[in-house]
Amino acid sequence: MSLPKSYRRRWFTLAPFILCAISLMTCEGARVTRFYDTGAVATAAPEATEVGVKVFADRGNAFDAAVAVGLALAVVHPVAGNIGGGGFAVIRDGRTGAIRTLDFRETAPAAATTNMYLNDSGVVIDSASTFGARAAGVPGTVAGLHALWKEYGSRPWSELVEYAIVLADSGFVVDEHLAAEMRSYEKDLSAFEETRVVFAPDGQTPAAGERLVQKDLANTLRLIGEQGPQGFYTGEVADDIVATMQKYGGLITHEDLTAYRPVWREPVHYVFDSLDIYSMAPPSSGGIIVGQILKLLEPYKFESWTPSSPEYLHLFAEMARMAYADRAEYLGDPAFFDVPRQLLDSTYLAARRAGVDPLHARTSAEVNPGLSTVAPVESDQTTHYSVCDARGNMVAITYTINTGYGSKLVVGGSGFLLNNEMDDFAIAPGVPNAYGLVGGEANRIEPGKRMLSSMAPTLVLKNREPYLVLGSPGGSRIITTVAQTILNVVRFGQPLEQAVAQPRAHHQWLPDVLYLEQGKFDINTIQSLIRYGHVVEERSPFGEVHAIFVNEAGLMSGASDPRGRGAAGGF
Repeated sequence: MSLPKSYRRRWFTLAPFILCAISLMTCEGARVTRFYDTGAVATAAPEATEVGVKVFADRGNAFDAAVAVGLALAVVHPVAGNIGGGGFAVIRDGRTGAIRTLDFRETAPAAATTNMYLNDSGVVIDSASTFGARAAGVPGTVAGLHALWKEYGSRPWSELVEYAIVLADSGFVVDEHLAAEMRSYEKDLSAFEETRVVFAPDGQTPAAGERLVQKDLANTLRLIGEQGPQGFYTGEVADDIVATMQKYGGLITHEDLTAYRPVWREPVHYVFDSLDIYSMAPPSSGGIIVGQILKLLEPYKFESWTPSSPEYLHLFAEMARMAYADRAEYLGDPAFFDVPRQLLDSTYLAARRAGVDPLHARTSAEVNPGLSTVAPVESDQTTHYSVCDARGNMVAITYTINTGYGSKLVVGGSGFLLNNEMDDFAIAPGVPNAYGLVGGEANRIEPGKRMLSSMAPTLVLKNREPYLVLGSPGGSRIITTVAQTILNVVRFGQPLEQAVAQPRAHHQWLPDVLYLEQGKFDINTIQSLIRYGHVVEERSPFGEVHAIFVNEAGLMSGASDPRGRGAAGGF
């Protein structure tokens, strides 16, 4: 991989060490924990982790690394990495100790309407909110990463963008994992000519060992490197976006693009087992709902349980069931809906907890949102990355184009995939989205509104010092994945690698099913859960946690989920 000229000599000197550090974290079956004293990064793609490590080697801070990694993932992790989507960042400024969150979630175009995905009879139009131009919200990633850099970065913006430009322009070698993933989407990636020429030029996606070159994306990144957000939201890239919208019946206009702004917000904060936990506030539901699950479980004694104990899994499912019921009713974009303040209140949670039977599962029909008496009638392919440095800077970023490869539509001439985040709105009362989540009035479609998310980038502090940085993709399963990983470390005392790899369970209220990762739980556990009254269903592995642990000496180690192709590394 070539680099900005002034850095190439140092890169080739450091490359063997950096690649060795990454390989120690990714060898199959490896149990080596590598600690770093300058910075650590964990991402969904080894090439992106390599970029983050290089930024640390060049004396960048965690914020610089986070920006460079986010742009690199748009090249090497196209299923979810993006400049055509949006997301959230939870950050700690090591200099002041301040913790903030950055909302760069997509927004609904000005022409969006509440019933835009329904036909004249009020029936949902198949795939209208998930496929093609009309499914796309106004992208926020470029504006968000630039805002993060402007506030906290230390290296030049153009230098941080250059790593992604090189990866797009010169290409990178597709490994077996990515080749299989792209092959599973081959039909969708051939549906639009603009997408086919990038990902399936001969009707087939790249095979393992082939090089994926993305020249149009490289040119788009050059404009972003030279002009900042203006290179994306105005000029030729904006023209390409609007032309693609007009060609395929989308709604995004030049006015939508120039009006987009990321928003700095206060984090969700709560204390669990004397640890300070910070996560994302609405329009993400992740921070509050992870907090509800953890706080609902806090009084229980875990000493006689393991992460696979049916007693624990039963209670986890019951707490998650109640939390997701609240999610459906009370959470949405705070600019459009007043989110109740008491959702993490100890008195409220105690009242919710009192309804749980430790020996028997309730049905979801028996569980209503806790602040009312009547119940209301996201993607596996999100991605998360974690970054931390010796200065106490912490960055947890989860961003997405929603389902795998988003809307499946590449912007002609500019080479990047558009999101299909409009599906994360409640497109009709009681109608589930791509992840089976239902929503109500709080999350209905409105112009300029940010759709509700499950993303939960999370920072954990111990004695006010960095302890954990983590998050996960997984759509509706993000919340339970993050909660279980925290419990694995904090309550079950697992090392980070084990905590990240631990088999997972999931319940989201509706549908009324307790999901278990297939083949990961023994038959006795499954039968015990059925006897509790749960409807149990096994499904393919879910979630992909990328996390960093900081020990008492301030040394950092990373873990990348074995379910994916990611890597952890550092300097």
